[in-house]
Amino acid sequence: MNTSPADCCAEPSRKLLSVEEGRARILDSLQPVEGVERLPLKSATGRILAQDIVSAIDVPCFANSAMDGYAVRSQDCPGEGDTVLEVVGSSFAGAPFEGAVGRGQCVRIMTGAVVPEGADAVLMQERVEREDERIRFASGSVEAGLNVRYPGEDTRRGDTVLECGKRLGAAEIALLASVGVGEVPLRRRLRVAFFSTGDELTSLGQPLEAGQIYDSNRYALSAMLSAPRIEYYDLGVIPDRRDAVRDAFRQAGAMADLVLTSGGVSVGEADYVTETLAELGQIDFWRMAMKPGKPLAFGRLGAAVFFGLPGNPVSAMVTFYQFVLPAIRKMSGEKARAPLLLQARCAGDLRKAPGRMEFQRGILQTAADGSLEVSTTGLQGSHVLSSMSRANCFIHLPAESSGAHRGEMVTVQPFADLGY
Repeated sequence: MNTSPADCCAEPSRKLLSVEEGRARILDSLQPVEGVERLPLKSATGRILAQDIVSAIDVPCFANSAMDGYAVRSQDCPGEGDTVLEVVGSSFAGAPFEGAVGRGQCVRIMTGAVVPEGADAVLMQERVEREDERIRFASGSVEAGLNVRYPGEDTRRGDTVLECGKRLGAAEIALLASVGVGEVPLRRRLRVAFFSTGDELTSLGQPLEAGQIYDSNRYALSAMLSAPRIEYYDLGVIPDRRDAVRDAFRQAGAMADLVLTSGGVSVGEADYVTETLAELGQIDFWRMAMKPGKPLAFGRLGAAVFFGLPGNPVSAMVTFYQFVLPAIRKMSGEKARAPLLLQARCAGDLRKAPGRMEFQRGILQTAADGSLEVSTTGLQGSHVLSSMSRANCFIHLPAESSGAHRGEMVTVQPFADLGY
């Protein structure tokens, strides 16, 4: 059932939606954007694969040496007494030995070079003594395959090396290059439009008048949206007027797959975001049982998905990471994955009132005994933006919790897992 702002205002005691339920409802309602483009591999970093990639070759393509040394026949190395072998040539990376290794012979070989015919093992050079065109090494049997990399050991022809929905990082780019893929099919970039609302907001470079503040939320959103898989449009600061908010909604909905606003989703007389969304689109839900970030609106604006984030800067960032980022990943076609949650010991007491799940900002570090320890950044108000800058994790405190004492274990979510 859709919820209007009037409904919410009329029913202040109505049960708030839990974080888990809200996130599940959001993700269940979303589908990846349509559209595929092919780009050169060097331009694909950070993008999302639109199809499985199958290798057309074995990697490595040939048996090669894992180190510098000598290619030998294992049957010539029985392990009884010193062994002496004749050096009959060299094999370099890109310049293999032409010929075969016969009985009592060996070939000088470099890392990555082709293991010559007849040889089935490589002795590391530190094990041998060379005297002119002979090598000598102490007793010790040599097993076939020693220090040899075999064809297909990494990837075999016909293997699916990367699956649809994989985000391409450095390792994935290198893997694709190793199997000869020079162009990749990618999901088109997700289009995101955002704006802030509020007469109290002033753009950077302008003097602050009485009662005004600088608009930090748009800068936070632009930073959080700065990813290769996203194309974003900053529509600026919209004044608290119905006509201005309505025009901004129409413009954003026409250009984007996802529309974000910050501010204007509470119940103040001049907060028009939820009112306008109810008029031009639909509201799926409006209030969350979380702190910071209770006034979060989610719905549809035509074909676009809509999130109305709170105006307080920490609330806007917390709700972005807990709800908008998972939505972006799904809409971008990225393969679903569970968030990284760790257990850490409290370095001090954490205060909290039962009723809403809290995302406190914390500093996660390794204690002297090697265990994980977390401490608070101090003041946790939704206006204390410095708490985000000092932190490197969220401390998850469940709704029913009344906080935690020093030494207790709590759940933490590292910012590194968020890409922040």
